[in-house]
Amino acid sequence: MNNYFELVISINPDMEEIVSDIFFTNFDCEGVLLEEETYKDLEMTSTTRGKLKVFLTSYPKDLKEILSTERELLKSRGFSDEDLGNWEISLDEKENQDWSKKWKEKWTVTHVADNIAVVPSWLEYEPKSGEITITLDPGCAFGTGTHQTTQLCMKALEKYLKKGDSVADIGTGSGILAILAKKLGGSKIYGCDIDETVIDVCRENAGVNKVKDITFELNTADKITEQYDFICANILHFVLAEIMGDLKRIMKPNGLMSLSGILYEKKDIVLDAIKRENLKIVDIIEQDQWISYVVSKN
Repeated sequence: MNNYFELVISINPDMEEIVSDIFFTNFDCEGVLLEEETYKDLEMTSTTRGKLKVFLTSYPKDLKEILSTERELLKSRGFSDEDLGNWEISLDEKENQDWSKKWKEKWTVTHVADNIAVVPSWLEYEPKSGEITITLDPGCAFGTGTHQTTQLCMKALEKYLKKGDSVADIGTGSGILAILAKKLGGSKIYGCDIDETVIDVCRENAGVNKVKDITFELNTADKITEQYDFICANILHFVLAEIMGDLKRIMKPNGLMSLSGILYEKKDIVLDAIKRENLKIVDIIEQDQWISYVVSKN
């Protein structure tokens, strides 16, 4: 059994999902651990918040070069050094003692709302009456249901999606929002992403959750020709601003859209794009340092 590599990188905790995606995209990454907490007598005595632990199956020789390139790209798109954190890293080779269990130990059921729960596939969970559960393996793709940006979209879906609505999930990641839309009664469900590696994961996740008739494909908003009743776009703020016109175009005349992935201090960039496209803000949903907007086309 081969050894594995345990990398710890210091980041701004708000960047957890962004930095995680960099590792999944560029390296042989099999999982991440966002935060470890230690408790004594029901009180937290320590936390690793701000330290992202990454599990790698091979030694990344070009690690520093890739991280430097990705960091500069994020800075060119409006993130500051303070936004990102210092990205100091440590890397240790570990003896493989079924390491895949190690990063699973801290994962538990995530209650997104009163009637929505995300359950890791290895856990047994008995849902309460009327509760919607989504079975998902954390770490399988971008968007596990534990991050605030994903939860903000899930809350918008629960609040505003009507049975029979058609739904497009732009930047679908793990497919969690598309799966939830189907379980909430959506009819025609579509999910797309620019990362070809996640499409098969989305289809697998849909199968595990016993939902059918969801189309997942490699695509971008500018190439979509159909219109939908409800759009989910959980994407970085600068991307939202860039593609807002295409997102508006694929909304039906009376459609709604959930815009997420927005740090509070970056909200003006998205608000300017909303104003530019003459979209109307229907609702504002906040969680920790993140903000989302539900907008309408008329």
